[in-house]
Amino acid sequence: MTNPIKSALCASLLALTLASPNFAASPAFAVETNAVIDVTQTSFHSEIIDGIRIAYREAGDPAKPTILLLHGFPTSSHMFRNLIPELAANYHVIAPDYPGFGASDMPLAEEFDYSFAKVAEMMTTLLDRKNVNNYAVYLMDYGAPVGFRMFAQHPERVSGFIIQNGNAYEEGLREFWDPIKAYWAEPSAKNGDALRGFLGMEATKWQFTHGTQNPDAISPDNFWHVQYLLDRPGNQEVQLAMFLDYGTNVAEYPKWQALFREYQPPTLLMWGKNDHIFPADGAHPYKRDLNNIEFHLLDTGHFALEEFGIYIAAGMIEFLDRNTNQ
Repeated sequence: MTNPIKSALCASLLALTLASPNFAASPAFAVETNAVIDVTQTSFHSEIIDGIRIAYREAGDPAKPTILLLHGFPTSSHMFRNLIPELAANYHVIAPDYPGFGASDMPLAEEFDYSFAKVAEMMTTLLDRKNVNNYAVYLMDYGAPVGFRMFAQHPERVSGFIIQNGNAYEEGLREFWDPIKAYWAEPSAKNGDALRGFLGMEATKWQFTHGTQNPDAISPDNFWHVQYLLDRPGNQEVQLAMFLDYGTNVAEYPKWQALFREYQPPTLLMWGKNDHIFPADGAHPYKRDLNNIEFHLLDTGHFALEEFGIYIAAGMIEFLDRNTNQ
């Protein structure tokens, strides 16, 4: 029950404060009526594409050059939460969530084509809806085959690559991939079930902390955010479908490599060298095909932004300033 004496006292104090001649001048209560909205602030949107709601983060002035940020497994555009404001002062930034990831819709695996070709097609449609015809692209993990498929369809639209632990060479598929390759060779329930352990909390935390210099500095918000999404009913089947379809990317590697050689997009490679999933063996071959490449191996793991975010952002801005028309 409300205390009438306490309520009356609070009302009296508020009236005295508002009546005070110093109230309007107080910096704590000053209101700037003509304040300008900060373009570096991230906003959250969605587009319905092929009946599926695709969520995306956006920041910066759309009149400026666009940077597309493509996330990896098992995260979402959340992995770019700190990078986006760093880029948005001078660039237009879009970071989507794939179907089944982040805030995008998650149709059941048997009701949707969970393939890298389909995801790439939907990401291109999103850019078309945003009237983005030219962009640089940050490629990480799953983002690499998504982005390289987009590049293969419209190479003239890509102004540059920022590659962070994203593979396009068979040298990068080491022993970690053996059980996944077994699933590609024989997509049985047994081989699929053998991969379910990679969808639990222990594996999720390992992905974020393995190979890092200071695991205690990696925010556990990452683990809880990701695991909540992985634990949704039906999501394991979604992830198994994506594991299985990843094998189709390997057949595309020679095509992508030929396009690298033909179009020579400026490339900044920032790679966590201690990554057990995508080791540095997959980073070095890019130098064979890309002439204009800046190559950096960082002393960290799979999610390099968690430890080297400031360094990567600064390197990106310098790279983009030199290679993108302002």
